[in-house]
Amino acid sequence: MSIQTIDGKALKQMILHAAARLEAQKDAVNALNVFPVPDGDTGTNMSMTLSSATREVERAGDRTVGEVAAALAQGSLMGARGNSGVILSQLFRGFAKYLDGKTTVDGRELARALQEGVDTAYKAVMKPVEGTILTVAREAAAAAQQAGRKSPDATSVMRAAVEAAEEALAKTPELLPVLKKAGVVDSGGKGLTVIYHGYYEVLSGKASDVATTAVKVEPAAEAPAPGRHDTSPASRVDFAVDEEISDIRFPYDCEFFIRRYRDGGPIPMDNLARELEQWGDSVYVVGSEDLAKVHVHASNPGPVLSLAIQYGDLIDIVIHNMREQHADLLRNAQPAPAGAHGGAAANPSGNPGANSGANPGASAGVNPTGATSAPADSPAEEERPTAVVAVAAGEGMAEIFRSLGVSAVIQGGQTMNPSTQDLLDAIERCPSRQVFVLPNNKNIILAAEQAATLTQKKVYVVPTRSVPQGISAMVAWMPDEEDGERLFSSMKQVIEGVHTGEITYAVRDTTYGDLQIKEGDILGLWNGKIHLTGKEPEGVLVDLLSAMVEEAGGEVITVYYGEGVAADRAEAVGEELRRRFPDHEVEIQFGGQPLYYYVFSLE
Repeated sequence: MSIQTIDGKALKQMILHAAARLEAQKDAVNALNVFPVPDGDTGTNMSMTLSSATREVERAGDRTVGEVAAALAQGSLMGARGNSGVILSQLFRGFAKYLDGKTTVDGRELARALQEGVDTAYKAVMKPVEGTILTVAREAAAAAQQAGRKSPDATSVMRAAVEAAEEALAKTPELLPVLKKAGVVDSGGKGLTVIYHGYYEVLSGKASDVATTAVKVEPAAEAPAPGRHDTSPASRVDFAVDEEISDIRFPYDCEFFIRRYRDGGPIPMDNLARELEQWGDSVYVVGSEDLAKVHVHASNPGPVLSLAIQYGDLIDIVIHNMREQHADLLRNAQPAPAGAHGGAAANPSGNPGANSGANPGASAGVNPTGATSAPADSPAEEERPTAVVAVAAGEGMAEIFRSLGVSAVIQGGQTMNPSTQDLLDAIERCPSRQVFVLPNNKNIILAAEQAATLTQKKVYVVPTRSVPQGISAMVAWMPDEEDGERLFSSMKQVIEGVHTGEITYAVRDTTYGDLQIKEGDILGLWNGKIHLTGKEPEGVLVDLLSAMVEEAGGEVITVYYGEGVAADRAEAVGEELRRRFPDHEVEIQFGGQPLYYYVFSLE
């Protein structure tokens, strides 16, 4: 039995089933990554984005499609991870915009909602590329509208959208040569077709009861024990421990959602934010007039909650006493043992993530309660002219950024793209009204830019595509400079002169350009593109650097060795590079990054 008209309950079922379907197929979507590197995470990012949305959808009422769609848009906005997740959130945003205020929709209105999503997503992407998720979404929406002109039946319209999505997906290799050479279709487009299939299965009555169970987003796990590689996509924000916090003015960290009263007026987000400033600092109110997220540091949570409850139901209330959190941090923080960076044994498997001896341990800034962030010290800091948030994978990388003055380090990168919410939380906790964000990965830039639109602070997203670029940007950052625009220009300019090299391994057979790649081959990437292959990481490192030096010259070579590389092995590489390149300064540092044996810069 098919559904001709969609009500709130049906739309909720469609979303939950699609999320379950995508979760089940995320590995297959990941496998479509053009690069055969071990960090293809499009499926994971899209699944986590949609899973975040299901939490809001489950909490929302299902009286109307407008209510459910608004929850879908809000949850995906805050939970968006990676470029694919951000684009997906924009598709949902436009979808919800069209459905706003509607109780039910027929097929024609469903088609128009899909088209509004496409229009919104194209506007959000500065340089839309055809042969991607955008193409698949556009073709599906066009087919849905054509079907809607023939019949208002919602199931028929969604079937047309699914068929067109599959056809468009199959053609993506013809639009993007890099897909054709790799022998794959676009991974983001594939993820979207999985979602649309989920919608159709509910409308057509083909969805199983098990599949319509909501996908849950698990809370961030505690920091991994020393020697264990944590590959979960959950992000963690690390802050250095400050022992002087007893004089903090606003010790209560309050976070909650306001859900608009059914018979009440819209949530006045701007006015609410201004009113909250009388009770504390670090205030932000984001979301929509129907569901808003509130964050504030207060001296007394009572007046904050009393004010907020005037506008709607309060849900997911979390209040931390930051003085107590900080006391726990000081009691539990353990310094890393001497020589921890160099204790790893050589990895005989060839997989840099398989060695268990190179992780120096959890950061002292990890909240022992298991919370995803440890903000205790940040509010106590004196406000600065500017502050910096950086994304980095590996404890060594994080420590380097902290030593350069970064206020908040989000543990993430390849396979661990932080969400919009993770980035926003870090921005809000920085002790400045001007914040620079270093994504250090091309797949995090869009989420950072989205987070920048959700805060009242002035945020500059420096388009760093690698950790070496981020480190160079920090060298150009001047903590006492008050002119954010001038700093932004300087930081962007300096990263242009950084060449990044990465040494990892292939996870499958493929063809990339003129290279025939076999599973297990060692890959040498130059500025994100596979340049050569080999059988041994150090040999590929030397060969890649030789090619880079010959073409780009440079003066300084800095090599960061990963969690699966022993210190003596890395130092031996350093000696070889000094012998090969006597005119260059060569530095070897512990990075602790997963999946990549070596990451290096040539400047």
